Amino acid sequence: MFGVGLAEIAVIMFVAVLVFGPDKLPDLARQAARFVKVAGRMARDARDELRTELGPEYSDLELRDLDPRTIVRKHISEAMKEIDLDDDDDGEHRTQDEIAARRRQREQRELAEGELPPYDAEAT
Repeated sequence: MFGVGLAEIAVIMFVAVLVFGPDKLPDLARQAARFVKVAGRMARDARDELRTELGPEYSDLELRDLDPRTIVRKHISEAMKEIDLDDDDDGEHRTQDEIAARRRQREQRELAEGELPPYDAEAT
């Protein structure tokens, strides 16, 4: 949870009781819960408005798809596929028939709909 452990939460709660007092703490908790609820509603509304403005072809748009790291990773992987299809291991160019055959093989190994590619957080 945001990199905060149980010990840190206990210290935060203790300091909150000392600073605000036990009588004001329930009101502050209610206000914080209300703020989180409003922020979530605003984020959902912004996403839905963006989807409607962009049209039906973007109906499955997720905000994490707009992350620059995701976009760069997608373009690099596409470029690497093209390089791999065009050149042999020894650097000689393939014929168009060979490239088409490699593309058909590659398309058969594509990820299924909704399947996430392998991801190593330490490698990026």
